[in-house]
Amino acid sequence: MKKLLLLLPLLLLAACADAPVGNVAVPQPAKPVELSKYLGRWYELARYTHPFEEGCEAVTADYSLREDGMLKVINRCHQGSPKGELSEATGKAKIVEGSKGAKLRVSFFGPFYGNYWVLDRADDYAWSIVGEPSGKYLWILTRKATPTAKEKAALVARVKALGYNTEMLYFPTH
Repeated sequence: MKKLLLLLPLLLLAACADAPVGNVAVPQPAKPVELSKYLGRWYELARYTHPFEEGCEAVTADYSLREDGMLKVINRCHQGSPKGELSEATGKAKIVEGSKGAKLRVSFFGPFYGNYWVLDRADDYAWSIVGEPSGKYLWILTRKATPTAKEKAALVARVKALGYNTEMLYFPTH
């Protein structure tokens, strides 16, 4: 059941219309993404809350290259606290042609793919801001589990500059 909870986000994303929600005019990705630099572990600094990630703390996403050229994605979270029961979901992702690596289609369940857009990222790939066309979902990812207060404030300011409501952000514990 807990694995199903981690699968639901992308099922829901796949069903999303491409029209923005509310006042968010979803921006196009700001920079190209070099896949080899995006690989590895990311920590979820913040997210828009949604039922499929409810209770998730210490959230991570690991990206690696598969033999077929696609990406392997492993999402993990601990239920209720960083020491809570571990939930894990493994999926795959492919780069959207013509997106300079900044748009992916991700699947955790069969032929159903959801949008995953790297809206912005650090030049050194220390952080990324991820969304999708509807504007309902947003994640701030970092390479460090606990960035400094200054780094966190700068990322929240960047999210706001992209047009997102920062009051809707939830910051999981690590």
